[in-house]
Amino acid sequence: MADPTLQTFCCHHTNRTDRAITLMQEFNTDAYNTVCMLSSTMGMIGAIYQVLPREDSNSSFRWRGFFRGRDIIVRLAVADLLASLGVFVRSVLWRNFKSIMPMEGDTSSVVFCALSSAWIQYFYMATWIWTLCYAVDMKLLLGDKNGYPVYYHVFAWILPAVLTSFGLIILYIPDANCHSLTSLSSAILRILPNYCATYVLLTVVMIANPILYIASTRDFETAVLYSMAQMTGRERRLIQTIRLKFALINLVYYVCWIPNLINGVLLWTLWFQLPIRVIITLWYIMAVTNPLQAFFNAIVYQSWTRREKLRFECCQDFKSSTINLNAISKINSNVQLSESSPLLNPRTEHRHKIPHVSINGSSSL
Repeated sequence: MADPTLQTFCCHHTNRTDRAITLMQEFNTDAYNTVCMLSSTMGMIGAIYQVLPREDSNSSFRWRGFFRGRDIIVRLAVADLLASLGVFVRSVLWRNFKSIMPMEGDTSSVVFCALSSAWIQYFYMATWIWTLCYAVDMKLLLGDKNGYPVYYHVFAWILPAVLTSFGLIILYIPDANCHSLTSLSSAILRILPNYCATYVLLTVVMIANPILYIASTRDFETAVLYSMAQMTGRERRLIQTIRLKFALINLVYYVCWIPNLINGVLLWTLWFQLPIRVIITLWYIMAVTNPLQAFFNAIVYQSWTRREKLRFECCQDFKSSTINLNAISKINSNVQLSESSPLLNPRTEHRHKIPHVSINGSSSL
Protein backbone atom coordinates (compact mmCIF):
# COMPACT_ATOMS: atom_id res chain seq x y z
CA MET A 1 0.00 0.00 0.00
CA ALA A 2 0.98 3.65 -0.36
CA ASP A 3 0.53 5.19 3.05
CA PRO A 4 2.68 7.56 5.17
CA THR A 5 2.00 5.46 8.26
CA LEU A 6 3.94 2.54 6.84
CA GLN A 7 6.75 4.89 5.83
CA THR A 8 7.22 5.95 9.45
CA PHE A 9 7.82 2.29 10.28
CA CYS A 10 10.96 2.46 8.13
CA CYS A 11 12.63 4.53 10.85
CA HIS A 12 14.87 3.02 13.52
CA HIS A 13 13.05 1.95 16.68
CA THR A 14 15.10 2.40 19.82
CA ASN A 15 12.20 2.75 22.22
CA ARG A 16 10.95 -0.77 22.99
CA THR A 17 7.77 0.58 24.63
CA ASP A 18 6.71 2.54 21.55
CA ARG A 19 3.11 1.89 20.44
CA ALA A 20 4.35 0.93 16.99
CA ILE A 21 6.28 -1.96 18.54
CA THR A 22 3.13 -3.11 20.33
CA LEU A 23 1.17 -2.94 17.08
CA MET A 24 3.73 -5.03 15.24
CA GLN A 25 3.56 -7.75 17.86
CA GLU A 26 -0.08 -8.35 16.92
CA PHE A 27 0.47 -7.89 13.18
CA ASN A 28 0.79 -10.98 10.97
CA THR A 29 3.32 -9.66 8.49
CA ASP A 30 3.42 -12.84 6.36
CA ALA A 31 -0.33 -12.74 5.75
CA TYR A 32 -0.18 -9.01 5.02
CA ASN A 33 2.63 -9.42 2.48
CA THR A 34 0.77 -12.29 0.83
CA VAL A 35 -2.31 -10.10 0.39
CA CYS A 36 -0.14 -7.34 -1.08
CA MET A 37 1.45 -9.75 -3.55
CA LEU A 38 -1.91 -11.06 -4.75
CA SER A 39 -3.53 -7.65 -5.16
CA SER A 40 -0.45 -6.14 -6.83
CA THR A 41 -0.34 -9.07 -9.26
CA MET A 42 -3.93 -8.36 -10.30
CA GLY A 43 -3.04 -4.69 -10.58
CA MET A 44 -0.12 -5.45 -12.90
CA ILE A 45 -2.34 -7.64 -15.07
CA GLY A 46 -4.89 -4.83 -15.41
CA ALA A 47 -2.17 -2.26 -16.18
CA ILE A 48 -0.52 -4.46 -18.82
CA TYR A 49 -3.89 -4.98 -20.49
CA GLN A 50 -4.37 -1.21 -20.66
CA VAL A 51 -0.91 -0.65 -22.15
CA LEU A 52 -1.33 -3.18 -24.96
CA PRO A 53 -1.98 -1.45 -28.33
CA ARG A 54 -5.51 -1.35 -29.77
CA GLU A 55 -6.66 -1.66 -33.36
CA ASP A 56 -8.10 1.39 -35.06
CA SER A 57 -11.72 1.34 -36.13
CA ASN A 58 -12.73 0.24 -39.63
CA SER A 59 -15.19 3.13 -39.90
CA SER A 60 -14.83 5.83 -42.56
CA PHE A 61 -13.66 8.46 -40.06
CA ARG A 62 -11.14 8.56 -37.25
CA TRP A 63 -12.35 9.37 -33.80
CA ARG A 64 -11.34 12.85 -32.86
CA GLY A 65 -10.15 11.99 -29.36
CA PHE A 66 -8.62 8.57 -30.07
CA PHE A 67 -4.94 9.39 -29.66
CA ARG A 68 -5.58 12.17 -27.17
CA GLY A 69 -7.47 10.17 -24.57
CA ARG A 70 -5.58 6.96 -25.30
CA ASP A 71 -2.26 8.61 -24.47
CA ILE A 72 -3.48 9.63 -21.02
CA ILE A 73 -4.92 6.17 -20.32
CA VAL A 74 -1.62 4.52 -21.29
CA ARG A 75 0.42 6.87 -19.08
CA LEU A 76 -1.95 6.20 -16.19
CA ALA A 77 -1.55 2.46 -16.74
CA VAL A 78 2.26 2.72 -16.89
CA ALA A 79 2.36 4.58 -13.57
CA ASP A 80 -0.02 2.00 -12.07
CA LEU A 81 2.13 -0.84 -13.41
CA LEU A 82 5.32 0.54 -11.86
CA ALA A 83 3.59 1.24 -8.54
CA SER A 84 2.12 -2.27 -8.38
CA LEU A 85 5.50 -3.71 -9.31
CA GLY A 86 7.04 -1.81 -6.40
CA VAL A 87 4.43 -3.17 -4.00
CA PHE A 88 5.03 -6.70 -5.27
CA VAL A 89 8.83 -6.57 -5.00
CA ARG A 90 8.74 -4.94 -1.57
CA SER A 91 6.28 -7.54 -0.27
CA VAL A 92 8.33 -10.44 -1.63
CA LEU A 93 11.52 -9.14 -0.01
CA TRP A 94 9.75 -8.28 3.23
CA ARG A 95 8.32 -11.76 3.41
CA ASN A 96 11.57 -13.58 2.74
CA PHE A 97 14.56 -11.38 3.57
CA LYS A 98 13.77 -8.06 5.25
CA SER A 99 11.78 -6.79 8.22
CA ILE A 100 8.89 -4.33 7.91
CA MET A 101 10.03 -2.61 11.09
CA PRO A 102 13.84 -2.31 11.21
CA MET A 103 15.40 -2.52 14.63
CA GLU A 104 18.33 -0.54 15.95
CA GLY A 105 21.40 -1.06 13.81
CA ASP A 106 19.50 -2.64 10.87
CA THR A 107 20.56 0.00 8.36
CA SER A 108 19.98 -2.14 5.25
CA SER A 109 16.31 -2.65 6.09
CA VAL A 110 15.91 1.08 6.72
CA VAL A 111 17.42 1.96 3.33
CA PHE A 112 15.38 -0.67 1.49
CA CYS A 113 12.14 0.35 3.20
CA ALA A 114 12.75 4.05 2.51
CA LEU A 115 13.65 3.59 -1.16
CA SER A 116 10.82 1.16 -1.93
CA SER A 117 8.31 3.40 -0.14
CA ALA A 118 9.52 6.41 -2.13
CA TRP A 119 9.16 4.45 -5.39
CA ILE A 120 5.61 3.35 -4.57
CA GLN A 121 4.52 6.76 -3.31
CA TYR A 122 5.93 8.53 -6.37
CA PHE A 123 4.16 6.37 -8.94
CA TYR A 124 0.85 6.29 -7.08
CA MET A 125 0.95 10.09 -6.87
CA ALA A 126 1.53 10.06 -10.63
CA THR A 127 -1.60 7.92 -11.08
CA TRP A 128 -3.63 10.45 -9.09
CA ILE A 129 -2.45 13.29 -11.31
CA TRP A 130 -3.03 11.32 -14.54
CA THR A 131 -6.55 10.61 -13.27
CA LEU A 132 -7.03 14.35 -12.85
CA CYS A 133 -5.49 15.05 -16.28
CA TYR A 134 -7.95 12.65 -17.89
CA ALA A 135 -10.88 14.49 -16.30
CA VAL A 136 -9.46 17.85 -17.39
CA ASP A 137 -8.88 16.59 -20.93
CA MET A 138 -12.43 15.27 -21.19
CA LYS A 139 -13.71 18.68 -20.15
CA LEU A 140 -11.60 20.34 -22.82
CA LEU A 141 -12.45 17.74 -25.46
CA LEU A 142 -16.20 17.97 -24.94
CA GLY A 143 -15.86 21.74 -24.97
CA ASP A 144 -14.16 21.44 -28.38
CA LYS A 145 -10.84 22.73 -27.05
CA ASN A 146 -7.30 21.45 -27.51
CA GLY A 147 -5.57 19.55 -24.75
CA TYR A 148 -2.20 20.32 -23.19
CA PRO A 149 -0.20 17.06 -23.32
CA VAL A 150 3.13 18.72 -22.49
CA TYR A 151 1.70 20.28 -19.35
CA TYR A 152 0.08 16.96 -18.42
CA HIS A 153 3.46 15.21 -18.53
CA VAL A 154 5.27 17.94 -16.62
CA PHE A 155 2.59 18.05 -13.96
CA ALA A 156 2.24 14.26 -13.64
CA TRP A 157 5.92 13.35 -13.45
CA ILE A 158 7.58 16.33 -11.74
CA LEU A 159 5.06 17.26 -9.01
CA PRO A 160 5.07 13.74 -7.44
CA ALA A 161 8.87 13.85 -7.36
CA VAL A 162 8.82 17.19 -5.53
CA LEU A 163 6.16 16.09 -3.02
CA THR A 164 7.73 12.68 -2.38
CA SER A 165 11.19 14.15 -1.86
CA PHE A 166 9.86 16.89 0.39
CA GLY A 167 7.93 14.53 2.69
CA LEU A 168 10.49 11.73 2.94
CA ILE A 169 13.57 13.96 3.31
CA ILE A 170 12.02 15.68 6.32
CA LEU A 171 10.98 12.30 7.73
CA TYR A 172 14.29 10.41 7.35
CA ILE A 173 17.10 12.96 7.39
CA PRO A 174 19.47 13.02 9.16
CA ASP A 175 19.32 9.76 11.12
CA ALA A 176 16.07 8.01 10.09
CA ASN A 177 15.02 8.05 13.74
CA CYS A 178 11.52 9.50 13.74
CA HIS A 179 10.23 7.55 16.78
CA SER A 180 12.36 9.14 19.46
CA LEU A 181 10.71 12.55 19.24
CA THR A 182 10.24 14.09 22.69
CA SER A 183 7.43 16.58 22.04
CA LEU A 184 4.28 16.93 20.01
CA SER A 185 5.65 19.93 18.13
CA SER A 186 8.72 17.99 17.00
CA ALA A 187 6.51 15.09 15.85
CA ILE A 188 4.34 17.48 13.87
CA LEU A 189 7.35 19.10 12.21
CA ARG A 190 8.97 15.74 11.37
CA ILE A 191 6.08 13.43 10.49
CA LEU A 192 3.12 15.62 9.51
CA PRO A 193 4.70 17.14 6.34
CA ASN A 194 4.82 13.70 4.71
CA TYR A 195 1.12 13.16 5.47
CA CYS A 196 0.26 16.57 4.05
CA ALA A 197 2.34 16.03 0.90
CA THR A 198 0.48 12.78 0.28
CA TYR A 199 -3.08 13.44 1.37
CA VAL A 200 -3.51 17.02 0.15
CA LEU A 201 -2.94 15.90 -3.44
CA LEU A 202 -5.18 12.87 -2.95
CA THR A 203 -7.97 15.04 -1.56
CA VAL A 204 -7.66 17.67 -4.31
CA VAL A 205 -8.19 15.02 -6.98
CA MET A 206 -11.16 13.58 -5.06
CA ILE A 207 -12.80 16.99 -5.00
CA ALA A 208 -11.87 18.17 -8.51
CA ASN A 209 -12.72 15.05 -10.52
CA PRO A 210 -16.47 14.89 -9.75
CA ILE A 211 -16.80 18.61 -10.50
CA LEU A 212 -15.02 18.20 -13.84
CA TYR A 213 -17.07 15.15 -14.83
CA ILE A 214 -20.36 16.86 -13.98
CA ALA A 215 -19.34 19.80 -16.16
CA SER A 216 -18.21 17.40 -18.91
CA THR A 217 -21.58 15.63 -18.86
CA ARG A 218 -23.36 18.94 -19.34
CA ASP A 219 -21.09 19.80 -22.25
CA PHE A 220 -21.79 16.39 -23.74
CA GLU A 221 -25.54 16.91 -23.49
CA THR A 222 -25.18 20.24 -25.24
CA ALA A 223 -22.97 18.71 -27.95
CA VAL A 224 -25.45 15.89 -28.60
CA LEU A 225 -28.39 18.27 -28.72
CA TYR A 226 -26.72 20.67 -31.15
CA SER A 227 -25.12 18.03 -33.38
CA MET A 228 -28.19 15.82 -33.72
CA ALA A 229 -30.85 18.52 -33.31
CA GLN A 230 -33.04 16.13 -31.37
CA MET A 231 -33.33 14.33 -28.05
CA THR A 232 -34.79 10.90 -28.66
CA GLY A 233 -34.49 7.75 -26.60
CA ARG A 234 -31.20 6.93 -28.30
CA GLU A 235 -29.64 10.23 -27.30
CA ARG A 236 -30.90 9.88 -23.75
CA ARG A 237 -29.40 6.41 -23.46
CA LEU A 238 -26.15 7.80 -24.83
CA ILE A 239 -26.03 10.51 -22.18
CA GLN A 240 -26.90 8.03 -19.43
CA THR A 241 -24.06 5.79 -20.59
CA ILE A 242 -21.57 8.65 -20.38
CA ARG A 243 -22.89 9.72 -16.99
CA LEU A 244 -22.53 6.15 -15.70
CA LYS A 245 -19.02 5.82 -17.11
CA PHE A 246 -17.84 9.02 -15.43
CA ALA A 247 -19.54 7.99 -12.16
CA LEU A 248 -17.77 4.62 -12.15
CA ILE A 249 -14.38 6.25 -12.82
CA ASN A 250 -14.94 8.40 -9.73
CA LEU A 251 -16.22 5.43 -7.73
CA VAL A 252 -13.09 3.39 -8.47
CA TYR A 253 -10.87 6.23 -7.32
CA TYR A 254 -12.85 6.70 -4.11
CA VAL A 255 -12.99 2.98 -3.28
CA CYS A 256 -9.25 2.58 -3.78
CA TRP A 257 -8.11 5.63 -1.77
CA ILE A 258 -10.73 6.63 0.82
CA PRO A 259 -9.38 3.95 3.24
CA ASN A 260 -6.05 5.80 3.21
CA LEU A 261 -7.70 9.07 4.16
CA ILE A 262 -9.68 7.40 6.93
CA ASN A 263 -6.51 5.77 8.23
CA GLY A 264 -4.63 9.08 8.27
CA VAL A 265 -7.40 10.97 10.05
CA LEU A 266 -7.88 8.28 12.69
CA LEU A 267 -4.17 7.94 13.42
CA TRP A 268 -3.68 11.68 13.91
CA THR A 269 -6.76 12.11 16.08
CA LEU A 270 -7.05 8.80 17.98
CA TRP A 271 -3.59 7.21 17.82
CA PHE A 272 -3.41 6.34 21.52
CA GLN A 273 -7.12 5.48 21.89
CA LEU A 274 -7.61 3.64 18.60
CA PRO A 275 -7.81 -0.17 18.99
CA ILE A 276 -4.93 -1.96 17.33
CA ARG A 277 -7.38 -4.30 15.58
CA VAL A 278 -8.93 -1.31 13.77
CA ILE A 279 -5.53 -0.13 12.53
CA ILE A 280 -4.62 -3.59 11.26
CA THR A 281 -7.99 -3.95 9.51
CA LEU A 282 -7.47 -0.64 7.70
CA TRP A 283 -4.01 -1.78 6.62
CA TYR A 284 -5.43 -4.94 5.09
CA ILE A 285 -8.13 -2.94 3.27
CA MET A 286 -5.49 -0.62 1.84
CA ALA A 287 -3.32 -3.60 0.88
CA VAL A 288 -6.23 -4.81 -1.28
CA THR A 289 -7.68 -1.59 -2.69
CA ASN A 290 -4.53 0.42 -3.52
CA PRO A 291 -2.92 -2.03 -5.99
CA LEU A 292 -6.32 -3.00 -7.44
CA GLN A 293 -6.72 0.52 -8.84
CA ALA A 294 -5.03 -0.61 -12.07
CA PHE A 295 -7.31 -3.65 -12.37
CA PHE A 296 -10.47 -1.57 -11.90
CA ASN A 297 -9.18 1.10 -14.28
CA ALA A 298 -8.85 -1.52 -17.00
CA ILE A 299 -12.62 -2.02 -16.68
CA VAL A 300 -13.92 1.54 -16.41
CA TYR A 301 -11.55 3.26 -18.87
CA GLN A 302 -12.12 0.88 -21.76
CA SER A 303 -14.53 1.57 -24.59
CA TRP A 304 -18.20 1.25 -23.70
CA THR A 305 -19.53 1.70 -27.23
CA ARG A 306 -17.55 -0.88 -29.16
CA ARG A 307 -15.49 -3.98 -28.59
CA GLU A 308 -11.82 -3.23 -28.25
CA LYS A 309 -9.41 -5.37 -30.26
CA LEU A 310 -5.78 -5.77 -29.30
CA ARG A 311 -3.21 -5.17 -32.01
CA PHE A 312 -0.12 -7.34 -32.26
CA GLU A 313 2.52 -6.04 -34.67
CA CYS A 314 3.64 -9.52 -35.67
CA CYS A 315 0.21 -10.12 -37.21
CA GLN A 316 -0.12 -6.78 -39.01
CA ASP A 317 1.99 -7.66 -42.08
CA PHE A 318 0.01 -10.83 -42.70
CA LYS A 319 -3.28 -9.02 -42.25
CA SER A 320 -2.26 -6.18 -44.57
CA SER A 321 -1.14 -8.57 -47.31
CA THR A 322 -4.45 -10.44 -47.06
CA ILE A 323 -6.41 -7.21 -47.40
CA ASN A 324 -4.35 -6.19 -50.46
CA LEU A 325 -4.91 -9.52 -52.16
CA ASN A 326 -8.66 -9.28 -51.55
CA ALA A 327 -8.70 -5.76 -52.99
CA ILE A 328 -6.81 -6.86 -56.13
CA SER A 329 -9.16 -9.78 -56.72
CA LYS A 330 -12.18 -7.51 -56.28
CA ILE A 331 -10.80 -5.05 -58.84
CA ASN A 332 -10.18 -7.84 -61.34
CA SER A 333 -13.71 -9.16 -60.93
CA ASN A 334 -15.15 -5.69 -61.63
CA VAL A 335 -12.82 -4.79 -64.49
CA GLN A 336 -15.78 -4.25 -66.85
CA LEU A 337 -16.91 -1.18 -64.85
CA SER A 338 -16.10 2.22 -66.33
CA GLU A 339 -14.10 4.92 -64.58
CA SER A 340 -17.27 6.72 -63.55
CA SER A 341 -19.21 3.67 -62.47
CA PRO A 342 -18.20 3.86 -58.77
CA LEU A 343 -19.89 7.26 -58.60
CA LEU A 344 -23.10 5.75 -59.97
CA ASN A 345 -22.99 2.68 -57.76
CA PRO A 346 -25.74 2.92 -55.11
CA ARG A 347 -23.46 1.36 -52.52
CA THR A 348 -20.96 4.21 -52.82
CA GLU A 349 -23.29 7.15 -53.14
CA HIS A 350 -23.05 9.95 -50.57
CA ARG A 351 -24.64 9.13 -47.26
CA HIS A 352 -25.44 11.50 -44.45
CA LYS A 353 -23.08 10.97 -41.54
CA ILE A 354 -24.34 11.50 -38.03
CA PRO A 355 -22.08 13.86 -36.09
CA HIS A 356 -20.09 12.16 -33.37
CA VAL A 357 -18.67 13.11 -30.01
CA SER A 358 -15.63 11.34 -28.59
CA ILE A 359 -15.74 10.59 -24.86
CA ASN A 360 -12.41 8.90 -24.38
CA GLY A 361 -9.41 7.58 -26.17
CA SER A 362 -11.04 4.35 -27.30
CA SER A 363 -14.70 5.14 -27.91
CA SER A 364 -16.74 7.37 -30.18
CA LEU A 365 -20.40 8.23 -30.09
